[in-house]
Amino acid sequence: MNTSIPNKATPANALRLAIIGAGPAGLSLALQAAQALPQAHITVFDARPADKDVSGDARTLALSQGTVQELQRMGVWDAIEATGRSAPILQVHVSQQQPTVLWPGEQQPEVRITAREQGVPQLGAVVSYGTLVAPLQQAWLTQVDADEHRCAMRFGTPVRGLKNLDTGIEVDADIAEQFDLVVVAEGGVFADQAKLSWPHGVSHDYQQTAWVGQVLLEDDGQPGTAFERFTTSGPAALLPLPPGPVVPGGPSGRRAALVWCVQQGDDPVRALNDEQRLTLLNTIFHPAVGRIKQLSALKDFPLGLNAHRQLVNERAIVRIGNAAQTLHPVAGQGFNLGMRDVHELLEALKRTVWAVEDDTPTRQMKVERALRQFQRRRQPDRWALLATTDFLARSFTWPAPALATLRGLGLGAVGNLSPVKRLIARSMMFGWR
Repeated sequence: MNTSIPNKATPANALRLAIIGAGPAGLSLALQAAQALPQAHITVFDARPADKDVSGDARTLALSQGTVQELQRMGVWDAIEATGRSAPILQVHVSQQQPTVLWPGEQQPEVRITAREQGVPQLGAVVSYGTLVAPLQQAWLTQVDADEHRCAMRFGTPVRGLKNLDTGIEVDADIAEQFDLVVVAEGGVFADQAKLSWPHGVSHDYQQTAWVGQVLLEDDGQPGTAFERFTTSGPAALLPLPPGPVVPGGPSGRRAALVWCVQQGDDPVRALNDEQRLTLLNTIFHPAVGRIKQLSALKDFPLGLNAHRQLVNERAIVRIGNAAQTLHPVAGQGFNLGMRDVHELLEALKRTVWAVEDDTPTRQMKVERALRQFQRRRQPDRWALLATTDFLARSFTWPAPALATLRGLGLGAVGNLSPVKRLIARSMMFGWR
């Protein structure tokens, strides 16, 4: 395995691409760039040591169908499915706990979106972070070994700074190296990020907490269903997982990942023990969920919005994924937005004609042109999702008594208007195109 700078076997004037962060977005970009830009030097930097096992990271990710298709094209989806730790999303069920007082009939409004009615094999899938990153990392290391003259993996190498020069971007990582394009894909979580302010970006602390864990459900429910429930405290979601236990040594059965968002100033979860939390959960979700039999230990994370106004910094520094925007999990689209960043960045770079004989000014001009196209094409999808998640997250803090009824009427309208439901389903699977 090559962990050094690419050697000189590749033409010296080839495009030099640095990717900071070997998470799922950074590794996806590296793998696809190796195929799409056959003349490019590609170096991935990550602070974690080479021998660190990432496969056991249990954080849950909801993948849209568009993201699954990208992973299939990269040739890693089969390896993910082979682990037995992925679960398809075949149906999405959205409802709210509060009654919609103006809604006619006894059944409260809800939205059900199925893969069958959308004409796709699945709406998406649920995997753990480790289940996703481990095969991506192995695929990239295999690519490095096969093409070591232009691909490199720099484990244990934190990037301490970036400097914009006339001849490119200088990356300070133990030694100073110059690149034509730097992609920052290392974002972290909201609590650890430096908060942005205008005109550089927008930041808002929602004063909400996400409690995450796993639940064991009765076996008579519909498999592959993702549930989202709007409650008085905030949204709560259950994402399907493969069968198994939720506590060590516990019974195995139908599992789901839990994301339970509540207001920090009126947190109904923190002071309760596990038995009391389980009792409360069984009063929250729609009856279609069935009885929740067991609850794992829960971890809590503060929630907020932290988004850069522009994806392109300076002339040739790009941010993607959580490094560009950290969202509220209400729509479950944070990672998928990052994967759409990856896709569109590569499309913009592929549209640029690279030549071995390009000198430095010519390469820089082409990079800047590609990045202008990338930023222009990404903004509608990106800001539509930012605005939607921000509106939904803030709406739970508004004291307006009629808000639940308005939200319920909206759910009812979407559920009964097939064209609108299809538009929303397609946007969740593939983004706003």
